[in-house]
Amino acid sequence: MKHFVKKGQIAVELLFLSAVVVAMIAGFVSLAASLLQVSVRNQNKLQAFTIAEAGVEYYRWHLAHASQDFTDGTGHAGPYVHAYYDKDGVEIGQFSLDITPPPPGSTIVMITSTGSVLADASVKKIIQVRMGIPSFAKYAWVLNDFVAFGTAAQVYGAINSNAGIHFDGVAHNLVASALATTTDPDTSSTEWAVFTHAGADDPHPPTPVNSRPDVFMAGRTTGVPAIDFAGITQDLATIKNRAQASGTYFASSSVFGYDLVLATTSFTVYKVTALMAPPANCTNTQNQPGWGLWTIQTESSTAYATGTIPQNGNMFFEDNVWVKGHVNGARVTIASGRFPDNPTTRSSIIVNNSLTYASQNGSDTIALIAQNNINVGYASDNNLTIDAALIAQNGWIGRYYYGSACGSSYTRNQLTTLGIMGTNLRSAFYYGSSGYDSRTYNYDVNLLYAPPPSFPLTTDQYSLISWQELQ
Repeated sequence: MKHFVKKGQIAVELLFLSAVVVAMIAGFVSLAASLLQVSVRNQNKLQAFTIAEAGVEYYRWHLAHASQDFTDGTGHAGPYVHAYYDKDGVEIGQFSLDITPPPPGSTIVMITSTGSVLADASVKKIIQVRMGIPSFAKYAWVLNDFVAFGTAAQVYGAINSNAGIHFDGVAHNLVASALATTTDPDTSSTEWAVFTHAGADDPHPPTPVNSRPDVFMAGRTTGVPAIDFAGITQDLATIKNRAQASGTYFASSSVFGYDLVLATTSFTVYKVTALMAPPANCTNTQNQPGWGLWTIQTESSTAYATGTIPQNGNMFFEDNVWVKGHVNGARVTIASGRFPDNPTTRSSIIVNNSLTYASQNGSDTIALIAQNNINVGYASDNNLTIDAALIAQNGWIGRYYYGSACGSSYTRNQLTTLGIMGTNLRSAFYYGSSGYDSRTYNYDVNLLYAPPPSFPLTTDQYSLISWQELQ
């Protein structure tokens, strides 16, 4: 049998195979080119991201040298564009900065950095960060002296002392002392600097302590860096100057002091013309310095002054001042001091009636800064609420011991605070049979980076609060 091959059959099959091979090669080339483009674009994106981060770091450095400059040294609005160079000094891209300065009363600055590369103008990376300078309002309690918290105390913020801490209540945050050990002034025993007698007593040094989560829910620590308490309290003169310049200032009352009543965004001031005298047998049995009832007997029947809380939030009284009321839509610092400073004439702030603010989101704040004490007097509210950041420059924050001979107000029910307590001397609100039976100390987290006006800061350096990649 003979086989016949048609002419041109092999040529057609070869042509088809060649077309397939060419198509495959073209596909591989196209894929390779596409992958190369993707790789190059990803490289450009990574480079743009690095440039955007460089913009953030640049402005962090800038603020470290000029903490109040939010215009990149130009004095005018942004954005502020900077070229970015590689290690060989060749410009490869740029970052553009948009700076949002802190709102009044806050230290939080927002930086938006956009990074781009010259190789591909369509590639951009955007990073947004928030940075702020922390204030001494980072603690619920900050102390320069020994302190004892009883079994009824509930503290919801951090506690930090330069001295010993005897804590028998419940601490919901860290409790820390700058000391390693301390001598309990109430028992003369040597203790670890943070100790408890709730339930079973803590072991004494050098026997290690256990964790005691029933008391110290977030733990306790000793030997931390000491707090520069002098740095907290050197701002009174600054507040006075700002109050005289564009705030609200009151000179000496020539009587016993002033009664300040806050109402939303306004205030009324009365002169205190007489204080309540202790009844018979109501005496200073504890020998406490500055003891008294610290309660208004009479005040002027007409207001001495009225007004609106100043825009800069600074109010200064060169006398004792009683404070009460409520704010809504206001940020205010109320300071009391007599100058030149003399230990025998230092003034105090007294809170006998509730002092509150409406919004607990940072938009409302109150600070009380006293040259001497912040006292809660004898005739204080049975259930007293204080929403404020309190600092006693040279004295204490507390309530004096009043025996039953002083009258029915010697014992009170509930004290609730929101803010911080900053006290130079040992604080006390309860003495076993006198004072507030129940005490709850809450911490306002908004105060850390948005403290009240002119409130002391821990440093002049910014720290990172949040970081977000927007694109």
